[in-house]
Amino acid sequence: MDRNLLFGRRIVDNCNQQTKYPNDVIISPSINQSQKPWRCGRCNSVIEPLQTQLPGENYYCANCIMLGRNSTLTQFYHLPEENRFELQTQPLTWTGQLSKLQEECSQQVTECLQQHQRHLLWAVTGAGKTEMLFNAISEALKRNERVAIASPRVDVCIELFPRIQSAFANTEMCLLHGKQTDPYRYTQLTICTTHQLLKFYHAFDNLIVDEVDSFPYADNPQLYFATEQAVKKEGGILYLTATPGKKLLARAKRGELGISYLPLRYHGHLLPEIKIKLVPNWQLKIKKKQLPPSLIRAMKERIAKQQRFLLFVPRIADLPLIKIAIERKISGVRCVTVHAADPQRLEKVQAMREEKIMFLVTTSILERGVTFPGIDVFVLGAEDDVFSDSALVQIAGRAGRSTDRPTGDVIFWIGQYAQNVRSAIHQIKFVNQKGRVIQREMHDL
Repeated sequence: MDRNLLFGRRIVDNCNQQTKYPNDVIISPSINQSQKPWRCGRCNSVIEPLQTQLPGENYYCANCIMLGRNSTLTQFYHLPEENRFELQTQPLTWTGQLSKLQEECSQQVTECLQQHQRHLLWAVTGAGKTEMLFNAISEALKRNERVAIASPRVDVCIELFPRIQSAFANTEMCLLHGKQTDPYRYTQLTICTTHQLLKFYHAFDNLIVDEVDSFPYADNPQLYFATEQAVKKEGGILYLTATPGKKLLARAKRGELGISYLPLRYHGHLLPEIKIKLVPNWQLKIKKKQLPPSLIRAMKERIAKQQRFLLFVPRIADLPLIKIAIERKISGVRCVTVHAADPQRLEKVQAMREEKIMFLVTTSILERGVTFPGIDVFVLGAEDDVFSDSALVQIAGRAGRSTDRPTGDVIFWIGQYAQNVRSAIHQIKFVNQKGRVIQREMHDL
């Protein structure tokens, strides 16, 4: 076993393992049996004896089984992180420019990582959070620190990785997610899904967690545990979000987190505000393989103008019916649908990025972390409880992200008003009010 693969990692292996580990490897129980109830050492879940029993009075953890079985028959094999990296004097190869507001946030984030603090960066969708991280990451790499950026969504990681690669062209880095087949490599900079953090142990000097309000990270005690385990005891954690939940804001209010706030997008424009179309009984129309006429008109108008768009719908079961309805009503159009379990999900999203298709019909999997410049955004059935208010804000934030087209249309088709829709409208109006204040202050300067 290459010892580099064990630095800051805990590999789960059989107690009577055949792998040859380094002589100084640290071996520890992977199931904590020192007190009851027993807990998984990897994800901290309670072991349920009646549900997870193996032969011979042995038990396993069902909650992190997707990472390989962790049981009373296995152990952790680990080496402490040693930061065995070549010193870099100028890791940052990005030559772009930040706006004045972005620069202020960037400096705050740089100080946060330098002091290994816990900090929240609250910035509206499209504010340029990634670029605001570059200086902080660069300074951390200069200090020979190990850094990770984690996100709950695979799509976000896949989109983020080439941007980070381009910004730090001379730095070794790896991309980790559940759909990847490439083996793990020991690198100074890691981009990964939050589930991959379950494999690390006191590895990172600084950990950046993006989209902390997003499923499956939000309110997930196993992933919160993984975050704390992955960072060194004196390490720093930076949380990024456009829609912080009540718990994060409460922590900031109690002084447990520092906070930076940016209510304007990188191009200085406000968020596109939501327009509402009332369409009673839209669910019945879908069952009949039909769509509201106003939605069909909106799609036809954009297709005629070659204006690309996303159409979000509540459920996977809606997709084939909507596809039939669109292809019946709009001649010559090929409707592409995508959802979380779609085996061609990554290819379809990439085709949209490369402008090979005019539009995608999608579930909420594309609500955040993906950028298709210059698009409009439609939501059918936005009042459905599958869409939280923060999800609707993120969905609306897919529009207006391009300097060439910083506005864009955001239209929700709903059967009736619901709290999630009202809240999303209110949140966007609220940040836009703050944004207008900053716009006036900048104009007065």
